[in-house]
Amino acid sequence: MKAAVFHKAHDIRIEDVTAPRPEAGEVLLRPYWCGICGTDLHEYAMGPIVIPSSPHPLTGTTAPQVLGHEFSAEVVEVGAGVTNVTVGQRVSVMPLLYCGRCYYCRRGLNHLCQSMACVGLSYQSGGIAELAVVPATHVSVLPDSMSELQGALVEPGAVAAYGVDTAQVRPGDTVLITGAGPIGALAALYAGSLGANVFISELNPTRAALARSLDVGEVLDPSKVNVAEWLKDLTGGIGADAVIECSGNERALQTAIAAVRSAGRISQTGLHTKAASIDPMVLSEHDITLTGTWCYPVTDWPRIIDLISRGRYPVEKVVSAQIAMDDIVAKGFETLLSPTGDQVKVLVNARG
Repeated sequence: MKAAVFHKAHDIRIEDVTAPRPEAGEVLLRPYWCGICGTDLHEYAMGPIVIPSSPHPLTGTTAPQVLGHEFSAEVVEVGAGVTNVTVGQRVSVMPLLYCGRCYYCRRGLNHLCQSMACVGLSYQSGGIAELAVVPATHVSVLPDSMSELQGALVEPGAVAAYGVDTAQVRPGDTVLITGAGPIGALAALYAGSLGANVFISELNPTRAALARSLDVGEVLDPSKVNVAEWLKDLTGGIGADAVIECSGNERALQTAIAAVRSAGRISQTGLHTKAASIDPMVLSEHDITLTGTWCYPVTDWPRIIDLISRGRYPVEKVVSAQIAMDDIVAKGFETLLSPTGDQVKVLVNARG
């Protein structure tokens, strides 16, 4: 079968690989759409990072790795003992794999499993392939009202929702989103669905244009406006109730701290690739809560699917391009990493 395979940094190949077979408790899937994630971009640019160079402690896999962890698919075969899905159903895949035995798993914090693995990064299968095998417990059926493309956006939608939920956003809150990449754009949509007054800070013109197209709130250019001062002027000197920092950028984190009100909440949802300098005394003086988020609760798929299917969470609005698998490097990874690239969220057609 055809698949996108990571070998090393700047070396992703479309190859013919052995088709997987489902064992007991597993399902064989034919993927529809798969998103290119920021984690995938990091692997392509400077990996392997998450992709293991030696056998993974949970799955035993190592590079080369079939890519893709944000995907929807059709069930084409079920292994022995599988009763939650049937052949022909459309599903979205929850890709995190966990041991179920460690300190965190036994407390329901499976996304923090001490030996966590991920489909498409540290597992035998990935979603940018003609076929994939995953545990049956990790798929959720898509309702008829939901498209396959939307199904591929449940995973990043869950990441963004967890960031917003961690900041305890309530109806009527003033919420600042720093960074309008895919997760920031989704966070804006989700916060808007909760009834928040959303403001988005984004420097990149392409991402700013996408943010405006979401029609969820005003988009500010931090090169032209002091975002923290602007928000405090708007709120009578108070500031934002919550900030969702989605850029993984030091300056954006500093803006978040300056913009949030006393006793406000900051959710660090974007991933920083290097250390950031902040003044902890400001957090103390103003009783500010700064919380990191990692992935999402693994049980969140039914809730996110329900929100999307009812039109409450229009995740499809963040998609800027749909490409064929054969074009994944030139029109996917290279375009997304280019300083002059004109794409934000690219979905790969695993069947074309």
